Amino acid sequence: MSAAVVGNAAWAGAAPSLSVLTPFLRDDPSDLLERLETEAPALGGGMEVVLLDDGTADAELTARLTALIRRMTLPARLITLAANEGRAPGRNRLAAAARGEALLFLDSDMRPDSPHFLQDWAALVRRERPAVAFGGFSLLQAPDAPRFAVHRALAAKSECVPSAERAKQPAKYVYTSNLLVRRDVFEAEAFDPGFTGWGWEDVEWAIRVARRFPVLHVDNPATHMGLDTVPALAAKYEQSAPNFGRMAARHPEIVAAYPSYRAARLLRRLPALRPLRSLLKRAATAEWLPTAARAFSLRLYRAALYAEAV
Repeated sequence: MSAAVVGNAAWAGAAPSLSVLTPFLRDDPSDLLERLETEAPALGGGMEVVLLDDGTADAELTARLTALIRRMTLPARLITLAANEGRAPGRNRLAAAARGEALLFLDSDMRPDSPHFLQDWAALVRRERPAVAFGGFSLLQAPDAPRFAVHRALAAKSECVPSAERAKQPAKYVYTSNLLVRRDVFEAEAFDPGFTGWGWEDVEWAIRVARRFPVLHVDNPATHMGLDTVPALAAKYEQSAPNFGRMAARHPEIVAAYPSYRAARLLRRLPALRPLRSLLKRAATAEWLPTAARAFSLRLYRAALYAEAV
């Protein structure tokens, strides 16, 4: 696939030990870049940023990002694809373009919660050289508009989990939004390009990796700014059903313990699954219902989608 590549003056002479890898599609990562740039003086050229525009096809956005990158003192490069490649292939491409020994996958809609976020990751790499480390999610800076209330409730319950709790099920709580991977580990286990659309490629990767390497959980969180409305989140769940089925087929002994899998297996026995699924989706979008009830309906809707995939 054709790709255009631009970098800044700091790129050529840098010898980074850590590469920040940020894919995006129809998002503007400018705010994230500006926040990372504030740490450049303390990093001394030891860290680089590689961005992948996975087929946005927005010349104005590309021009803005190019201008921003060229102003940055943090070594940075932008790779722009002419057409969408997908989440797993895109991240594999980013890893191949990186020069650091450690790779930090950081989504474009994440915002570091600490002013020394990158410095803390760099210190961890120097101190422990972990195979895999996940820094965690938060909602500290996330928008609190009512239209995002259901996603906020879901994320607070299932994603914004302290490191001690995540460590009890290390592979389950791994997301590519704030994930450190040592280069040799990623070369041994890359993302499966058979996962298409949205969801589960990171968890499936973590299951494979955890069989061979230790997965460390730390508290160096970033806020997930990209909260979705219920219709947008439901659409992502609809995309994710085949991916969930692919993961369950590859790792049945692990996935069988997931609540979403157990619920899907129970729901598939119902004779009127599709009408129930429609009812659950309507309940999740009903703004007059309490947020907790809408969130529960949306979780059941996801399980009802997965019922046809497992």
